[in-house]
Amino acid sequence: RAKVSIGTVSHVINGTAAVREKLRGRVLEAIRSLGYQPSQLARGLRRNQTSILVMMIPDVTNPFFPAVIRGVEDVAYKSSLRLVLCNTDNDPRKEMSYVNELRAYRPAGWLIIPSVDSEIANQFKAAGPPVVCVDRQPRGWQGDVVLVANEEGACNATRHLLRMGHRQLAVITGPLHLANAVQRLDGFKRALAESKIPIEPDYIQEARFDRVSGYHAAKRLLRMLPRPTAIFACNDLMALGVFLATRELGLHCPEEISIVGFDDLDFAEFTAPALTTVHQPGYQLGTAAARCLLERIAGSKAAPNTTVLPTQLKIR
Repeated sequence: RAKVSIGTVSHVINGTAAVREKLRGRVLEAIRSLGYQPSQLARGLRRNQTSILVMMIPDVTNPFFPAVIRGVEDVAYKSSLRLVLCNTDNDPRKEMSYVNELRAYRPAGWLIIPSVDSEIANQFKAAGPPVVCVDRQPRGWQGDVVLVANEEGACNATRHLLRMGHRQLAVITGPLHLANAVQRLDGFKRALAESKIPIEPDYIQEARFDRVSGYHAAKRLLRMLPRPTAIFACNDLMALGVFLATRELGLHCPEEISIVGFDDLDFAEFTAPALTTVHQPGYQLGTAAARCLLERIAGSKAAPNTTVLPTQLKIR
């Protein structure tokens, strides 16, 4: 259309050499009239890297994750990188399917919140594109990871219940093959040990970090004799399930049962009563992970790094 060589078009688009204004004008006019867009995929294949970041999350409906994603996207956008988001449904097979398919698009890097039974640690080698795990550290992972202070946050939440006079404390954990779930359980146990209160094994109930499993775990706890007087739910969605179970069983909160969560999701202020919970900085988690990944993309050869962000107990 412009009646110039491919090389001239390339120089105009990429600014790699001076082109006479008359020829440059013809190329730009052809671009406008044809609606031409350079193929980012073709460019990426030539460089063996695109300007795409892949982020995989286990549950797009979990209201904690959007803040993390927003933090990642803000950092990526400022660096002219674009984010592709994949929801794995906490299914390691779906997670692996995404990994195998998206490798062909040569992403610049990966940010992964692993699924419950993730095999991510076996899929990425040192010579491949950089990968940062976020919020959860999967089994066997030796690379960069950005986490929050799960154990300390859980310990502070349990200490709060102990200060209120509770001695029959129960905990609803996440899946105990996830490091963050184990860390929160460890924090619960540490606080009880500090107060020399024995741990009742039946008062430890494992769930799946969602409302429904939290509800069923709470039902089991609240039907026990003696019944626990306080429940620490290791995320706010499970705490919602506990609220529902207490209401169905005709119990009054906080008069007959105290509930503490972990996340500080937006709804925590609006439950009745308002939910005391551990605030974890989702947006900062995302920005820290994205910056770590950008350093790796830029060529950093530093040893794998574990970043731990602080939590804060929000008493309501």
